[in-house]
Amino acid sequence: MKGSAVNNPTLPPTAPPYLTKGPGRFISLRTKFVVFFSLILVLSCAGMSWYFIHSKRLAMTDQVRDLGVILSKNLVHNVRYGIIIEERAMLDQFITGVLGVEEVVYVRITGTDGHVLAEKSKGTLTTPLGTLRSADRPFYPNLDIATSLLRTPDSEPTITHLRLTAAGPLPIQEGGSALALSTSGLQEETFYDFALPVMRRSEPRLEALALQEEETHGTRATQTALLALGVVQVGLTEVPMQRELARALRTFLLLTLGIMTTGILCTNLLARRIITPLRNLAAGARNVSEGDLSTFVVPTTQDEVGQLTALFNLMTKSLQERDQAISTNLETIRRHMMQLATINQSSAAITSTLDLDRLLSTVLQLLSENLGFARMVLFLWDNDRGVVTVAQMLGLPPEFEEAARTLVIPVRDDNGVTATLLIHGKPVLVSNLDAVTDRIAPALLPMLRQVGIFSFVAAPLRSQQRILGYLGADRGTIPCTEEDVDLLMTIASHVAVAVDNARAYTELATLTEHLERRVQERTHELQTVNERLQDHDQRRSKFVSVASHELRTPMTSIKGFIENMLDGLTGPLSERQAHYLQRVKHNVDRLTRIINQLLDWSRLDVGRIDIKPESLNINEFTQDVVESIQTLAAEKSIRLEVLPCNQPITVRADRDKLEQIIFNLVGNAIKFTPPSGHVTVGCSLCDANYAQITVADTGCGIAPDQLPHVFTEFSKVESAMPTSQGAQLGLFITKSLVALHGGQMCVESQLGVGTTFYFTLPVSPTPPSTP
Repeated sequence: MKGSAVNNPTLPPTAPPYLTKGPGRFISLRTKFVVFFSLILVLSCAGMSWYFIHSKRLAMTDQVRDLGVILSKNLVHNVRYGIIIEERAMLDQFITGVLGVEEVVYVRITGTDGHVLAEKSKGTLTTPLGTLRSADRPFYPNLDIATSLLRTPDSEPTITHLRLTAAGPLPIQEGGSALALSTSGLQEETFYDFALPVMRRSEPRLEALALQEEETHGTRATQTALLALGVVQVGLTEVPMQRELARALRTFLLLTLGIMTTGILCTNLLARRIITPLRNLAAGARNVSEGDLSTFVVPTTQDEVGQLTALFNLMTKSLQERDQAISTNLETIRRHMMQLATINQSSAAITSTLDLDRLLSTVLQLLSENLGFARMVLFLWDNDRGVVTVAQMLGLPPEFEEAARTLVIPVRDDNGVTATLLIHGKPVLVSNLDAVTDRIAPALLPMLRQVGIFSFVAAPLRSQQRILGYLGADRGTIPCTEEDVDLLMTIASHVAVAVDNARAYTELATLTEHLERRVQERTHELQTVNERLQDHDQRRSKFVSVASHELRTPMTSIKGFIENMLDGLTGPLSERQAHYLQRVKHNVDRLTRIINQLLDWSRLDVGRIDIKPESLNINEFTQDVVESIQTLAAEKSIRLEVLPCNQPITVRADRDKLEQIIFNLVGNAIKFTPPSGHVTVGCSLCDANYAQITVADTGCGIAPDQLPHVFTEFSKVESAMPTSQGAQLGLFITKSLVALHGGQMCVESQLGVGTTFYFTLPVSPTPPSTP
């Protein structure tokens, strides 16, 4: 069967234009081939006519053997893969091709376990030396041949000469006549069985080269494996040869003429079969070089030229597939670049604004323009109400947009599309709307039908493990695919972040506005309260000041009259009268001190006390102050003394305020020290910048839990001598005066042992001035 390239079925017998023409007349390869072999046939027939019968028989026998060897080896080469996978259809196809040879009467393929994988037979002859066969009476050789080869495989075919008898095929002894007659007087058919095992090779790529070398050089290929996959048996009949011999016996001349004619025709056919495929290959190669990768050359032979044709077709197919793959990859790259550009533009739009409506409108517009979506809708989930509403749309008619904005779809775990998206967080691909009508919300289904949506995709908007809603889209009349799902999932994650940021910004703005309003309200309330407190404080200060001044005047008069009476200006006094007057005088002095403390406290509260520091010798100053209150200590039989300083110390202090500080501390010590007690005043240098003055007593002491409150105004510190307590302002005023000088004050006390007060004053760099 002849074939040619599909794109150029018939080629003219002219040389291709790209070949260089040499000198002389052009003679085709086909003509040379035919002439050469024709001359050989004529000379051979003329020189060997006298020995024709014998030599012809030997030649035809060898031809049958050679043909059988070639067919069996080619068939073994071609069916190896089919035997491995036991593809019977493939095996039958190869068997049918081999049965196309006239001499072949049967083909059998046996598996590695001895069972028949495929077999076909033309059947027995209907007449002796005839050409018609009866397919209803097939015949095959005994399976012992195949079984023997499976046990001891060989790389060359095993040839068995058989005769077909009534009992079946039987071996013919060597030297027997091929023209034997049966017991019934009819000539029995003889044939050759070519059995060749199918061997497993370790390097399948070298099989074709090994077969070519074996056929070219007649050498046996190296056996790379001893395991047989199966056995191929091809039967070639001797009937054609016998018919030729019979005709030769009838007429020598007719045989000679027939041989010559047949040889010439065969040579012509062989030349045609060799040259035509080569021309077709040349034409196919020209088409491929011009860019036509769809070129296909039909194989016309089962030899090396056929293999070359098959490899050429495989090459063109690989080139075509590679070209298609490159085109597909380029299209995929282009689509991905478009998607990345869209994502980049969406990200830019997301960062450009925090207004939710404007943001969603811009993002949907970008997605529709760059990704080819016809319509897009974004739903937001109100988790508190358990419903979803339409937040933004694109591509819908205005009348549908108005209706869609009023949609309120409840979210329930009912296996619907909404539940899949919002509750389970999975994307949805609907290829046919009619197939999922039971999963779509009843309020949404009529609208989808009216708009004309039949296929759509939807992806949840997930941000920080929370689902905010979902994004849906369709492509109009084009069905959506899994690629659309993946694309929409990528876009949905960016949109979800944008929605979350916009919501957070809106909530933050609302919260900020609410806080500002609350701050303004609280500020106004605090201003009102502060004004009231300031007014109340001014009134209190004014009241304290006025009351103190108003009380000092009568108290001074009372104290003067009492002192006059005690001095005897009003006459002699009894002992009881003098005692009562002394008690009145003591309480008047106490009340005077309280009034003075209230005035000082009022001045400190409003910041009216000014400090006028000067350089003072602390040792001399302390002795002068203590000397002035020795009388008070003597009245309680308390020993009051000033410990001398180790070195002269000069401090920067206000003379009057420092005298008040020492007087308050020493007075408190005398007050809370029982009779026969001891009060000492000392001074020392803390460092180069500060001096420390100490006032210690052996009084009742202060409980440890009361120490933190001794410097607090109006504190009710418990004391072992409650009658000696005043308004609880002295220590507060004293510490405040020390602080105004830049010093610090502290206290140490042990209940029942005594108390020590410490305060510091800055050291003066210059000596005190002489008064």
